Amino acid sequence: MAPTKKSGKKKRRSAINEVATTEHTINVHKGIHGVGFKRCAPRALQEIWKSAMKETRTPDGRIDTRLNKVVWAKGIRNVPYRIRYVQLSTKWNKDEDSPNKFYTLVTYVSVTTFKTYRQ
Repeated sequence: MAPTKKSGKKKRRSAINEVATTEHTINVHKGIHGVGFKRCAPRALQEIWKSAMKETRTPDGRIDTRLNKVVWAKGIRNVPYRIRYVQLSTKWNKDEDSPNKFYTLVTYVSVTTFKTYRQ
């Protein structure tokens, strides 16, 4: 008689249910192409937020003040094309009233040299 297989599937852990930290380079220039001068920096922050939510698959995202200062450093018009070493941290939501279990904190990590930076 042949051995019978178990009918249940192997349960995998979802990537959404894990606390994780990853580093990314975000190309802001793609998101602000064709946008008027006076909307460049606000749109850049929206594009950073969108790419972070797409990457981490969490609907709740927060941008750190240091990253905000990096985007606005050269004014509203002259936003940097790429922002290197952006850290996406998925954390537990301490707010009990929130419908989301996790939130994503988007922070900027200042690096003196990019020689050791690998993705």
